[in-house]
Amino acid sequence: MYYVKLSVKVGSYYLYLLQQMFVMKRKHFLQMMTVFPVAYGLSSIGKWYDDAMDGPNTDLMPVLFLGHGSPMNGIEDNLYSRKWKELGTQLPKPRMVLVVSAHWLTRGTYVTAMEHPRTIYDFGGFPDALYQVKYPAPGSPALAKEVAEALTSVKTGMDHEWGLDHGTWTIVRHMYPNADIPVLQLSIDYSKDAAWHYQLAQDLQKLRSKGVLIIGSGNIVHNLGRINWGGPEEYGYDWAIQANDEMKKHVTERNFKAMLDYQNQGQHWQLSIPSPDHYYPLMYILGLSKPKEEVKIFNDKVAMGSITMTSFQFG
Repeated sequence: MYYVKLSVKVGSYYLYLLQQMFVMKRKHFLQMMTVFPVAYGLSSIGKWYDDAMDGPNTDLMPVLFLGHGSPMNGIEDNLYSRKWKELGTQLPKPRMVLVVSAHWLTRGTYVTAMEHPRTIYDFGGFPDALYQVKYPAPGSPALAKEVAEALTSVKTGMDHEWGLDHGTWTIVRHMYPNADIPVLQLSIDYSKDAAWHYQLAQDLQKLRSKGVLIIGSGNIVHNLGRINWGGPEEYGYDWAIQANDEMKKHVTERNFKAMLDYQNQGQHWQLSIPSPDHYYPLMYILGLSKPKEEVKIFNDKVAMGSITMTSFQFG
């Protein structure tokens, strides 16, 4: 009889805790737990709280690093654009797409916060058809505020001037051709190093459990000064192929230390990353990844000798 009464009391007690969990902040909830003789350790209770409030890891949106290459990929039907279309149909539909593009470099950190971001043609010398493309995806000041609030490590400015550059729209228009999902961009503070961007990305972790698809858009090997204009499309210089292969190995083995220390990996890396603008977006995706997440590699091709389209998906 005593056992039955005790079980009822314990059951009521856990019901009380469950009720309190949803009205308290995590820190206060765990402080309260220290005064009760619970059967689980605080670390387990903490994980229980996090899973209940944010959802288990299985509900996390994937994160993507996409090699975007030439702006012409925005209107061509090719290996790369077909894969982007495939991703749009296979991934869970996001409530927002947040892109870290190699083509928005700033001093300080900003997020686009306008209702209707413009389509930016940040390139020259291409066919007229490319300049006629409009990608009218909506923006969202409310979602921009949500991104800024997640970035607790820095003060994030609300930008009303930029829009969607070709590192974003040439990809996302293939993924979501109806332009019915809000698309925002997060700028790259070009005064900071790779480790800083990797750390900043970890502030965005919670957005993954809130239906946000985060994309880093760049190219891990990107040397415009060494482009092979007259050779076959998929010809690759030896140094570009070697660096690309080593980067893939480091990413799949989670040797992120080497990726952060890219400047000291040899001359082939220096040729592959003469400036880090197209490399930094990958730092965000590495920082957003979870330790045991599966990584997929796709679009693993060389373009024009000195650019690789190699792309990664975590989750």
